[in-house]
Amino acid sequence: MFDAKRADYVCGFLELLAFGSGDWAGKPFRLQDWQREPIREFYGNVDVDPEANRQFRIFQYLYQEVPKKNGKTELAAGLGLYHLIGDGEKNPQVYICAADKDNASICYNAMCGMLDERPWLDKKVKRILSKRKIELVDGSGFIQVLSAEAYSKHGYNASCVIFDELHAQPNRALWDVMTFGAGSARVQPVWIVLTTAGDDPDRHSIGWEIHEQCRRILAARAGTGPIEDDNPIWLPVMYGMPDDPEEIEKIDIYDEAVWRRCNPSIGVTVPLRTIRQEAAEAKKSEAKERLFRWLRLNQWIATKAVGWLPLTLYDRTQWHVPKLEETLKGIALRKAMRQLLRGKKCYGGLDLAATTDLSALVLEFPPQQGLDHWVVLTHAWRPREGVIEAEKRDHVPYRDWERAGYITLCEGDMNDFDQIKDAIRQAAREFKLQILGVDPFLSREISGTLMKEGINVLEIRQNMTEMSPSMKDIERKLRGGEMKHDHNTASRWCFGNVRCAVDGNENIKPMKNKSIGRIDITVAWIIAHAAYISEPSNTLADLLATGRWSL
Repeated sequence: MFDAKRADYVCGFLELLAFGSGDWAGKPFRLQDWQREPIREFYGNVDVDPEANRQFRIFQYLYQEVPKKNGKTELAAGLGLYHLIGDGEKNPQVYICAADKDNASICYNAMCGMLDERPWLDKKVKRILSKRKIELVDGSGFIQVLSAEAYSKHGYNASCVIFDELHAQPNRALWDVMTFGAGSARVQPVWIVLTTAGDDPDRHSIGWEIHEQCRRILAARAGTGPIEDDNPIWLPVMYGMPDDPEEIEKIDIYDEAVWRRCNPSIGVTVPLRTIRQEAAEAKKSEAKERLFRWLRLNQWIATKAVGWLPLTLYDRTQWHVPKLEETLKGIALRKAMRQLLRGKKCYGGLDLAATTDLSALVLEFPPQQGLDHWVVLTHAWRPREGVIEAEKRDHVPYRDWERAGYITLCEGDMNDFDQIKDAIRQAAREFKLQILGVDPFLSREISGTLMKEGINVLEIRQNMTEMSPSMKDIERKLRGGEMKHDHNTASRWCFGNVRCAVDGNENIKPMKNKSIGRIDITVAWIIAHAAYISEPSNTLADLLATGRWSL
């Protein structure tokens, strides 16, 4: 049931406060609609315990993800003061959790500034500046600021925990301590997460894990995801760019309507002229565009020049067939695009794994009659058993990818090599498969069977000698707009995960043990191109002579 009185009480308390610093210092803290609505929903939805004869909040976790400068820190400060002074919890213990001492001080200073502007409220508390702590004057409760740099492992009896900028947490340790067991002695503990997108989505951070969890919850409630992904004690509110590259491709990041959808405080705390200036700068360089996407559009995007190639390059080189895309989408579109390649010459790359890793098959089509650029098709397999645990570990939606046709989940706890062989046979029937490059590891049995069936199999070892020329030529072709790839979110994830080893001669190779997630589809792609390079008519000397490869 919804208790409007409880909901309005929280909003009323917050609007008694005032901004304590910056251009807004001294002005009343007026909630904007995007702030008011989720706060009313979070605090107003209650259930009744007939035995205790009282109401309890249904929601325990409030997650708000919005771009920078939209007023998150002030909201965190206000909610912290509410849970200390206004919530009615006996002996309240409120913890503000930040990544480091500097970030922790930002929220603490915002609370102190609010108290300075409201002396009648300040009389209810005493401040211990050296400890970044605010206590009730009678000593019955407190607000304590914690950072990932300094906290104890146990002993918290939190009534409210607020994570300010969860994406910046260096690891998951503080999150685990403050969510597992903390507050277990409380009747209705609250966890509030206020964050922006992360600047390097390595898919192993606690920020990305909770982002993905909340995305799944919203999808379940919208009817576009599995209902079992819903969690009734969570209330996610998310502003920003979507995660799906297919959706991102359709968005004009310089459209002011997009800015308004991503920035709910635009024109209030975020001046429109500022975003216009930043957008103009973003058009001048890829680095500034990535910063604009991250800071203004709240897109989870790697801003650091690490790894092999940037995801922005991958996103720019997706294969499009406008005539088909006008009427088809999803699996039907992928099948129709594949049909356009029927009968054409291609090279294959196979990277096998028995259990937890992906097994991947990539087909690479060079320019030929009816095809004026390179086209790359990708697919992968993994065991269905343990997939839910794998989603939690790898922080990716394997089951969603299966439904989209990007991967196949094999029944049981092993990759089904018979399925993979059938996929290769199908490729040989459908296209002119010249060479199938394979990593020798785990591939000997498959290789022997396929060679007996007339398929030309070539071992490609994952060393500098065989991988570096392929990787450098792929990079040149992608940057030059000569190579396109199919839309496959699993392939995009692998591409962004790649980390490379480099030797003294600037040769490179992908390193699975150093990469930040699975890279198997990208490895299969590199193997496929290595198979093309290795063909007698495509020797390195020939490629250099014709200008198709350069050092």
